[in-house]
Amino acid sequence: MCGLCGEIRFDGGQPDIAALERTTDRLAPRGPDGRGLWSQGPVALGHRRLKIIDLSDSGAQPMTDPRARLVGVFNGCVYNYRELRDELRALGHHFFSRSDTEVVLKAYQQWGTGCVERFHGMFALVIVEQDTGRVVLARDRLGVKPLYLSATTERLRFASSLPALLAAGGVDTSLDPVALHHYLSWHATVPAPRTVLKGVRKLPPATVRVVEPDGRHRDHRYWHPAHTRRPEYAGLDADDWSDAVLDALRTAVRRRMVADVPVGVLLSGGLDSSLIVALLADEGQEDLATFSVGFESEGDEEGDEFSYSDLVARHFDTRHHQLMVPSDRVAGALDGAVRAMSEPMMSHDAVAFHLLSEQVAKEVKVVQSGQGADEVFAGYDWYARMARVPRPRAAEAYIDTYSDRSHADLAAMVHPDLLPGHDVSAEFVRAHMATEGAETALDADLRLDTLVMMADDPVKRVDNMTMDWGLEARVPFLDHELVELAAACPPGLKLADGGKGVLKAAGRKVLPRRVVDRPKGYFPVPAIRHMAGPVLQRVRETLAAPEARARGVFREEYVAELLAAPDAHRTRRGANTLWQIALLETWLQTHGIR
Repeated sequence: MCGLCGEIRFDGGQPDIAALERTTDRLAPRGPDGRGLWSQGPVALGHRRLKIIDLSDSGAQPMTDPRARLVGVFNGCVYNYRELRDELRALGHHFFSRSDTEVVLKAYQQWGTGCVERFHGMFALVIVEQDTGRVVLARDRLGVKPLYLSATTERLRFASSLPALLAAGGVDTSLDPVALHHYLSWHATVPAPRTVLKGVRKLPPATVRVVEPDGRHRDHRYWHPAHTRRPEYAGLDADDWSDAVLDALRTAVRRRMVADVPVGVLLSGGLDSSLIVALLADEGQEDLATFSVGFESEGDEEGDEFSYSDLVARHFDTRHHQLMVPSDRVAGALDGAVRAMSEPMMSHDAVAFHLLSEQVAKEVKVVQSGQGADEVFAGYDWYARMARVPRPRAAEAYIDTYSDRSHADLAAMVHPDLLPGHDVSAEFVRAHMATEGAETALDADLRLDTLVMMADDPVKRVDNMTMDWGLEARVPFLDHELVELAAACPPGLKLADGGKGVLKAAGRKVLPRRVVDRPKGYFPVPAIRHMAGPVLQRVRETLAAPEARARGVFREEYVAELLAAPDAHRTRRGANTLWQIALLETWLQTHGIR
C-alpha cells in the first residue's frame, strides 16, 4: 500500500522540494489514489496513496498528529491495527481517522521505537519528531516492504523504490563491485544494505534507524529468530506439528484479509497458493477472486499449470480468472517489467507477475500470494543436501550449493576494474553462518535464506511487479509468528516428502490430495528460459548498444561466446547466463544509467 519518500538536510539547508516532487511523481504507480507533500525546516516528506484501509481523506498522508507533534509516512499494512487502536484508546489516546497510519503514529508516541515489535504486518515507515528534529525509519521483519536510501554528508534521501531516488537526481550511479559480485554469484540477489549502484543503499529488514538532526544515526535490529529447537515444542509429534503449522497459517491468512476493499488470491495451482484458497474457504469467504497466468510452451517445456489451478478453483468454487500470454508478447512485456524493477531481477517469473498484476489490478486492489513457503519450510531440493552436512561446514556447503559460479569464473566474465580482489560473496556467507544460533547446517541455511536472501529475490520481485499496477500483495507465509514456528520445527519434518513435509501434511487436511502430492512446479516463462525468438533479439540489441559497450562491464570475448550459443551456457543452478548479464544491462539502460 502506497509509496513514500523524503529528504533530511544536515547542513542547515532546506530540502529540495522540486526533487521531492519528482520522486513523489515517480512513485505514482504504487499509489494512484492520492498525493501529498509536507515540509518543515530541514525535513520534507512525500507520499502516494493506494486506498486500502480508511478510504476517506482522513487517511491521507503525510499524516500529522498535532498533539503528539509527529508527522509520518507509511507503506504497507499493520494487520492488527484495530486491536492496537483499542489498546491505545484505553491508554488515553484519541483518534481522528480509521487508518492504520494513525495507529502507527500513536503507537510510536506511546512506546517509542519499540512500537514496531507490536506490529503484525508488512511496512516501511518514516516518523518525524517535530520538536527534536529526530527522524525514525523502520522496515518490517521479513523486508516485504522496501526502503531505499541515498546519502551524502549534506543530506539523506529515501524512497520506496530506487528509480524514484534516481528521479530526484544527485545519485552516484557507478556500479558497486561488491554488489555486482553478489549479483553474479547469487542468482541476481544483492542483499541489504547494498544495491548494484554505489550511491543507493537499502535499510535492512527488521531494522529501526534513528537519524539525529546532525546526521548521526544508530540502527537496531529488533527481530532475529534463532532457528533452534524450543522447549515449549519438545513434546510435539509429527501430527501435532502439522496441526500447529495449519493453525498458524490460518491465522496468517485471516490477518491478511483486513481491508476496506476486496482481497483476491494469486493462484498458481501449487501447494502454497492453494492452501491460502482452502483456508479462506474454511473461513467462509465467498465469491473469492483467484487469478492464474500461463505462457505458450517452448520445445518440451510446458508454460502453464492451469490444470492444477483450475482444479483448486472448481473445488472451492472461486471466481477464477486465467491469463494466457502468447510468446510473441513476452518480448514486448520485458520493458515494462524491467522498468518496474527497483533492482535488476533475473528470475523470468518477474515478467509473469507483471503481466498478471496488470490484469488483476482491474479486478481487485489486494491479493494474497504464496511466496516464501519454500524458504521457510525447506521446499527446494538442495536443502536435503545441506541437511547431511556437519554444522561447521555449513558455509562451504552453502557456497557450493547456492552459488551460480565461483570467484575464478567471474574473473573470466567481468572487466578487471569491477572485480573485487577476493571472493566477497563467500566471505559474506561465512560471516552470516558464523553467527550464534542455528543448530544444524540446514538451520543455518534456512536462516540465511529466510532472513537475508529472500527479501531481495522473491519478496522484492512480487512487491515490485504488483505495486507497479497499484496492486498490494500480501504474503501469509511470511507472517513472523509462522516463520518463528517454522524455524523451531525439527529439520526432518520439513525435509519429509521431498521437502515442505510438515506443510504438505497440513495441506492434506484441507486440500485434494492431487494438489498436495503433485510434482513441484515453477513459474515457467519458456521464451526467456531458452532465449527464444524476439526475446533473444531484444538481448542482442541490448548488449550491442553504445551504452553497454562504453560501460564495458563484461569482457567482449565472453559476451560473444554467450551470443554464439544463447541456450548453452547455464549457471550451476540451471539459469541462462546470457539472460543474467543481459538483464543487468537492460535494467541500467532502462533507468537511464550511463
